[in-house]
Amino acid sequence: MQHDTFQALVLDQKDDQLHAAIQQLTVADLPSGDVLVNVACSSLNYKDGLAVTGKGKIVRSYPMVPGIDFAGTVVESQSADFAPGDAVVLTGWGVGERHWGGYSQMARVKADWLVPLPEGLTPQQAMGIGTAGFTAMMCVMALEDHGLQPGGREVVVSGAAGGVGSVAVAVLARLGYTVVASTGRSELEAYFQGLGAQSIIDRDVLSAASKRPLESERWGGGVDTVGGATLAGMLRSMAYGASVAACGLAGGSELNTTVLPFILRGVNLLGIDSVMCPKARRIHIWQRLARDLPLSLLAQMTETVSLADVPRVSESILKGQIRGRVVINLPTCRGAAGCAPVRY
Repeated sequence: MQHDTFQALVLDQKDDQLHAAIQQLTVADLPSGDVLVNVACSSLNYKDGLAVTGKGKIVRSYPMVPGIDFAGTVVESQSADFAPGDAVVLTGWGVGERHWGGYSQMARVKADWLVPLPEGLTPQQAMGIGTAGFTAMMCVMALEDHGLQPGGREVVVSGAAGGVGSVAVAVLARLGYTVVASTGRSELEAYFQGLGAQSIIDRDVLSAASKRPLESERWGGGVDTVGGATLAGMLRSMAYGASVAACGLAGGSELNTTVLPFILRGVNLLGIDSVMCPKARRIHIWQRLARDLPLSLLAQMTETVSLADVPRVSESILKGQIRGRVVINLPTCRGAAGCAPVRY
């Protein structure tokens, strides 16, 4: 295995300029870890877009193979938890940021970072879900933990056209909630309806400035992927005792609000971080995704591209031009026979 070659997208920085190129590597080039994985596919998340374009301080050192998640098959293992042939999934843990990630035909990582591929999911479907879908389910479960139940007021999802938003809409609708999709892309109304949204609201309405610290109670819960003025507007309109799960900052990292939603309405602002989520919780989240996300809807929201397409789609996701989820397909490595080449 040490002399087999494979292909990976490698980021490097020279003269303060970021360069992204597909390179031929060997297993010996990979960082340390106790499990070697033959990567079947990865996915494109907003954080990946920031990393690949260099428009966010995501990557901590260079050279770096980006890709914050992947699914594949164990090739070699020094851990009792995994054996060759096991199907596995990885999200988070700084992979693609501090440790080489999933935009590679091979990856070597710590066993503690991996979870078994959930029964009923293929690697492609798992990456159709990916970090974005995993985060969406974390949001839904956090809302449930704070009292959200079907049959109440509407649940609003901001940035609904993105990966987190699309999965959140589909899961919430599947669970029986009345879902309102917030978006700036009204042309996607049929798409949101197909995922189960009852209606859409223009993002400019949700994020509109107001001199009032509180608006009329409307939302029984919220999933916010945007931050900034959108989150502030959402908080002003939450019903008594309702919660917002916040997981994104596409609209800005600053939050200009007052304490009044919290002290007069008992609103809960729930911070969601998927990177350091404990392993036992991860397994439960993946089980919920396999159960509560209809695979037919996952297929509707997913497109597949090649490794060579990553720079292009990375620019697109930052411009808000991606709908749903993007899977990065990696040709399969086959042990001593090496890896099939990436076509580009």
